[in-house]
Amino acid sequence: MTVADLPALNASLNGVAAVLLTAGFIFIKNRRILPHRVCMGTAVLVSAVFLVTYVLHKILVGGVHTPFGGEGAIRVVYYLMLVSHILLAIAIVPLVLITLRHALAGRIASHQ
Repeated sequence: MTVADLPALNASLNGVAAVLLTAGFIFIKNRRILPHRVCMGTAVLVSAVFLVTYVLHKILVGGVHTPFGGEGAIRVVYYLMLVSHILLAIAIVPLVLITLRHALAGRIASHQ
């Protein structure tokens, strides 16, 4: 595996996490607690691997990114989406950790 392979790996990890989160949501709606736990726990692990490989990629390429080539209104839209994505990515980490802590402690009402 090379540095050039990491973006595809990261996209795949995100896709797998999305499928696991969706399945976990469906399981809990159908009161299937064990499959819900397995899906959500695996999603957390897959997301942690994503975070490590994402940061690793940024370190290995020196933080270099591909600049956006659009101009005009689409450029504004792109950067607004990018800023919201970054802010949400930062905010989700403590939210996941708090939710996970409640789940592992058996505080289901707080977990929900």
